[in-house]
Amino acid sequence: MMNGFTAVPVAKDVFWVGAIDLNVRNFHGYSTDRGTTYNAYLILAEKPTLIDTVKAPFLREMLNRIASVINPDRIEYVISNHSEMDHSGCLPQVMDLVKPDKVFASVMGRKTLAAHFPFMSSVTAVRDGDRISLGDREVSFMETRMLHWPDSMFSYLPAERILFSHDAFGMHLASMERFADEFDTVVLSYEAKKYFANILLPYSNLVTALLGRVKEAGMEFSIIAPDHGPVWRTESDIRRILGLWETWAHQKPSCKAVVTYDTMWGSTDLMARAVADGLASGGITVEVLPLRAFSRSDVATALLGAGALIVGSPTLNNGIFPTVADVLAYLKGLRPKNFIGAAFGSYGWSGEAVGLIERILGEMDAKPAGDRMRLQYVPDAEGCAKCGEFGEMLAKKISELCGRAPSEGGNE
Repeated sequence: MMNGFTAVPVAKDVFWVGAIDLNVRNFHGYSTDRGTTYNAYLILAEKPTLIDTVKAPFLREMLNRIASVINPDRIEYVISNHSEMDHSGCLPQVMDLVKPDKVFASVMGRKTLAAHFPFMSSVTAVRDGDRISLGDREVSFMETRMLHWPDSMFSYLPAERILFSHDAFGMHLASMERFADEFDTVVLSYEAKKYFANILLPYSNLVTALLGRVKEAGMEFSIIAPDHGPVWRTESDIRRILGLWETWAHQKPSCKAVVTYDTMWGSTDLMARAVADGLASGGITVEVLPLRAFSRSDVATALLGAGALIVGSPTLNNGIFPTVADVLAYLKGLRPKNFIGAAFGSYGWSGEAVGLIERILGEMDAKPAGDRMRLQYVPDAEGCAKCGEFGEMLAKKISELCGRAPSEGGNE
């Protein structure tokens, strides 16, 4: 059936029937510069089953993709792995149009769906380890609470070794390609890291525990099908994304520093560049992110696995510059670990910003640098030299944290 949108085969009798959002650029505060996909999957079993739905405005696209394979009226089961609105937004319309026999969700998923859509009281709850028969095959479930909502769960086709992983192992990346092996690995690595850093980072301990549970259960995957981004279908790609998640969850610090800042008249910018120069001279990899050019989610991505966060701000109205306050509030919520925190900035007559930044870094459990860098008005040659020395001092501390002698040099 030709209708402008077609299903994409993922495996025998399993199809991607999701939607591509090329326009979205902000996802609850996370910059999605490459758009995203809302992935849904159709299993052509004796009881045809739809895994997740899509964001409400994309209902017609999903239904047309389903219709390219079967009449949507034939769907008997719908499984909701994750009830966030980008995956459940059109579920009420699906229930009204398709009239499935049953909708399955986790115990918390049933509660969440009922809270979103009060008339959805007929959802059947499944628990960790439960299985349901689709007639000629079965689906098993693993609860993954707080990864990243309380309702989240995996659905797994044991015979085909296909994992429908909700938001886990996903990324925000819109494209006409559906599979990870069709993308540049640099793009994949960056977008996967950005997704983990901005969404999963607060739950790193739970990620580690989940990966352990998966190993203990002996679950093997020929395909991992997440709710955002490409499908992982090659052994090397699957091994790679699982390994990256394990590495990121441990947050082992590297010999890398992230310098982020904003400036009013260029003085804090000059200081930032001098501090970065000192860090580099000390053998540290440096990523400099001025907030006029980079978003809060870029900073979060850069900080994942870094050994230091060095924050600069001028003093404005006896406080922190607004964009710097914003990124600190955002990072504090993500709860990064195992990094040194340091502050710098130029001021005119009061200079409270540096101390306020240090206080917030302390609330984030950053390891204190033991020193700060404040300069009044425009840095002269001596001031720039002091900023360079400040960077060199930080380089030594970062080297100690990441277990490398300062004299070794090199990159992270």
